[in-house]
Amino acid sequence: MKFARLVVALSVVATGCTATSTITTPTITSPTVTTSTTTLPQALTFAFTGDVLSHTPLINQAQRTALDTQTGYDFRPMFADVKQLISSVDVAICHLETPIAPDGEKLSTYPFFGVPKEITTALADAGFDRCSTASNHAYDRGNDGIDATVNALLDAGVQQSGMARTPEEIEPHIVVVDGIRICHLSYTFSYNGLIMPDETQWRSAIIDTDQILRDAKRARELGSQATIVSMHWGNEKDSRLNSMQTSIADELTASGLVDLIVGHHAHVVQPTKQVNGVWVMFGLGNVLSNLPTDERWPVNSQDAVIATTSLTISSSGKAVFDKPAMHPTWVDKDHGWVIRDIQKSLQSPTTSFGLARELEMSLGRTSRVLGDYITK
Repeated sequence: MKFARLVVALSVVATGCTATSTITTPTITSPTVTTSTTTLPQALTFAFTGDVLSHTPLINQAQRTALDTQTGYDFRPMFADVKQLISSVDVAICHLETPIAPDGEKLSTYPFFGVPKEITTALADAGFDRCSTASNHAYDRGNDGIDATVNALLDAGVQQSGMARTPEEIEPHIVVVDGIRICHLSYTFSYNGLIMPDETQWRSAIIDTDQILRDAKRARELGSQATIVSMHWGNEKDSRLNSMQTSIADELTASGLVDLIVGHHAHVVQPTKQVNGVWVMFGLGNVLSNLPTDERWPVNSQDAVIATTSLTISSSGKAVFDKPAMHPTWVDKDHGWVIRDIQKSLQSPTTSFGLARELEMSLGRTSRVLGDYITK
């Protein structure tokens, strides 16, 4: 989206205090719009992706690419094929699963990630406006890794939800886009056994239904017209939903406080459905990764979708998200870990027979999970 169209409202009421705390971030004033006496429905377009996982081969490829661009690491070509789709919407939201390595510290990947900060500039270049960051790897590099991640994203012009440098930063915040007030919340099922000290539990956000509903209620009090919840959940390698996902989705959507749920973590595509009238995209797959497709990981760990939808705020103030449209993608490891827009690539006369065959098989796997949601 055009950043000149976005205003971030970060008013946060500190619990137990009479003062209101404000986190300072760059704010760009939206252009003046002439109003009329007739109140028309307001609308925004969105795009969402699943996990961005910078494994070692991707990092090495980004380093080789950077030899030509004179930068440390250059991940931008990996997003080139989907950049048009991502940048075409009003609000594009990714899931950055891995923390950024703190300055002066070594990079690392599985099991404790600390990846190059240049991944955030690639996300910005692709057109992402914000990312969810609460994941089972959020605490891999401790508090310094969280600080480095938030700082790198903000330096690149990308907002985030799910990590915090201060207690106020984890609280619900309102983002205003074209006059519509939205709130984006982000939670994870665990930190892979790592324990945050009690005094810094605010550094990220664990899935707790009561807390999520409190946050969503606070978002409404702050003026949110549409509240989006990102959930890092599900069983790895499994397209089937587990009982935790279905029960929590039912409770959140029944509350009337949550307007859309976006899921990730399983590393494979999972179903999308309406629950209590609210769209729940349970799992969008790995938009970028290098999970080995052998006995350790299924071949569909290379499959993903970019989900697009439109939000309409009616004249009565009701938020309605349209049925999501799923744009299948596939990570092309053989040509530089490029995220392929499958249907665009299949229509291209320059796509080789071998690549087309891989894309068709990926499309078939994703279609078996998402069926009629797939774009034609």
